Amino acid sequence: MIDEKYKDAAAFLEQAVHVIHETGVKVVELRDRYARMVMPFEPNINHVGIMYGGSLFILAEFSGGVIYYVSFDLARFYPLVKEVSIKYRRPATTAVTLEVQLSEEEVNAIQEAAEREGKKDWVMDLELKDDQGQVCCIVHGTWQLRKFPDQN
Repeated sequence: MIDEKYKDAAAFLEQAVHVIHETGVKVVELRDRYARMVMPFEPNINHVGIMYGGSLFILAEFSGGVIYYVSFDLARFYPLVKEVSIKYRRPATTAVTLEVQLSEEEVNAIQEAAEREGKKDWVMDLELKDDQGQVCCIVHGTWQLRKFPDQN
């Protein structure tokens, strides 16, 4: 379920980047500091009948932007992806789900550091799971929260 205050954000996020939109990814749950996204199997099927690795990577990378929208002060900060690595553990032959969450303490610490230093990295370790709950991919990523230049 998407929290009412984030309904517009979910629609925006699914449309914001054309290539992400083309995968059909949906933000299916969104609330403070938490998101759940689903990548449909079709149209993300590769030449051997499994989910295309690039689509799985898109889902992983996309999660940093989604969690940003429900965690950080959008008027003071913006996110960048610094590094994402993905380990493909098993072929995905169904839709794939990704949950991402930050604690209130993590968010506060990241924002306070970005306020002082102009930027602050945050790391997330994630699991992409198929419809049976099997882990298809393990992801390690570093995103960065940056202060808008005109902020004092």
